[in-house]
Formats: sequence, structure tokens, C-alpha cells
Amino acid sequence: MNALDLVGPLEAFASAQADDGTALYETVVIGPGAGAFTADSGVVFKPSATLATAPPLDTLLVPGGSGLRRPDTNARLSAWLRERARRTRRVACVCTGVYGLAPTGLLEGRRVATHWRFAEPLQRAFPRLRVDADALFVKDGPFYTSAGITAGIDLALALVEEDFGPARALAVARELVMYLKRPGGQEQFSEPLRFQTEAGDRLADLAAWMGAHLTQDLSVEALARRAHLCPRHFTRVFKGALGRTPAAFALDLRLTEARRRLAARATSIGAVATSVGFRSDDAFRRAFLRRFGVTPAAYRRHFGRAAS
Repeated sequence: MNALDLVGPLEAFASAQADDGTALYETVVIGPGAGAFTADSGVVFKPSATLATAPPLDTLLVPGGSGLRRPDTNARLSAWLRERARRTRRVACVCTGVYGLAPTGLLEGRRVATHWRFAEPLQRAFPRLRVDADALFVKDGPFYTSAGITAGIDLALALVEEDFGPARALAVARELVMYLKRPGGQEQFSEPLRFQTEAGDRLADLAAWMGAHLTQDLSVEALARRAHLCPRHFTRVFKGALGRTPAAFALDLRLTEARRRLAARATSIGAVATSVGFRSDDAFRRAFLRRFGVTPAAYRRHFGRAAS
């Protein structure tokens, strides 16, 4: 398995505490047998229960990894999951952990997420699933599925929020130094890396620079000068690397950071607009409404840190 598929959610649940420091979750690692098992990375785990001795569970989480895609392991675990799911409140899969649940038939007709690299193979293997190749995580009935590796932590935060509310989930996110709700999908988070690896040496650091300088001039002309290209050629290279224009990419960066700052409630909405490079509050409000379907004020009311 992938170690982070297991450890990431476990750390999120372990960080969820009541005001007096009492743990809000009790977790148990279940192995196929009593012996230690080894992650793809070489980390060795000692389970505290086996498939045969597992206690009653509220939430069952299946990590992904290469072992689960082997027929012998898959058949044994899928049979156990089919039986256990009937008496478990919710079942969650991280990354390719969905391969353990898909053979049970319990996901047929349901929307599921997995790592983008396995979306097409999963859809071919299980055509009755509705595979979303871009979602970070998906809830469909009592079943939860997530994209690769770190998205398992996003999923765990969503489960904490579902159980104890956004304020408690935000406290866990702050403890883990991560977003409570990462905006966008898998494709969005791969794009800055894709930009750096495919756009060439002159553009390698431009995406990171843009994200750190949102209040500066991010026009095509200004960015082209930084890349030492003419505006027309720069636009063509940029769009070829990222699939969108420089203006659209800059707007995405600004709106993404605006959402994070709105949720933090540290400054006024007008100050947020200015801090991410919008020239007026009205321009910010209109751009935010077009992109997310709600006004900045409505978004803050729903997702702000003070929510309970």
C-alpha cells in the first residue's frame, strides 16, 4: 500500500480533539493477518487487528497501493468489505483503495474519485462506475472516495467536519498546516508543476512567481518581458503549456488565494480584493460570483473560520 494513504488520514483523525484535549476518534489499523506488512515505500506497519478480529467500526477507510491491485489480495479484501460495509456507517477509499470496494458491486452507478493516473483503467475495469478524474474527493451515499495520496487528508478533514463541524475541522487543518478546503480539482494542483516541466527554461519559475506577486502587473506584456519573449509568442507558449491564456491563469491564482483569505476572516473583503490584485471591490465581487456562483460575502459567511 501507499503509506501516506494510511498515515495521512490517521494523523488527521488523531489531531481532532475536544476543547479539553480529549481525542474525538479511536483508530485501529487492520491488516490481512497478524504479521507486519510493508508499504510501497518500505515503511513497515504492525496492525492492531486482523480481518478476522476487527472490532465494530463506525468508519472504514481503505488505503490504496499496488498490493490491493493484485488478484489474490483484492479478492480476499473485497469479500470482507462486501460483508463489513453492510454494518458500517460509512466506507471511504483513498486513491486506488477504490479497487478494493469496486468488485463488491456496492459502487455501481455511483460517482467515484481516484488518482488521475488510474481514472481510465478504473473506468475500463468497472464500467458501471461513474469515475471523476478531477475530483479531490467524492461522497455518494455512505461511500467516500478520494484522489491520490494527500487527497486522503482532504477526505479525512471532510469527515471530521461532517462529524464535528467546520470549526473543529479547521482546527485540525491548522494543526496539519494545510487548507481545510482545497479549491479546484486534481488538474489544478498539477498545473504549476506541469508548467515548470513543460514550458521551458525561460518560463520555469514564472508560475510560482505569479502566485507570490498577485498585486503586481500580471498582464501579457509584463509577463512576456519577464520571460524575454514577445507577447504573441509568449501567449502561444503559455497556452500550450497550461491550456489557458496568461490572463485566465492569473485570474485563477487570484481567486484561489482570495478564497483562502476570505475563509481566514483576518481582513475585510475589500482588503482581500486589494491584496490579491483586484483594482476595485466591484471587479472582485463580479469575478468571484462568475467563478464560484456566490458573492465573496456569502462565501465568507459559509466557510469563514468563525463558522460553527
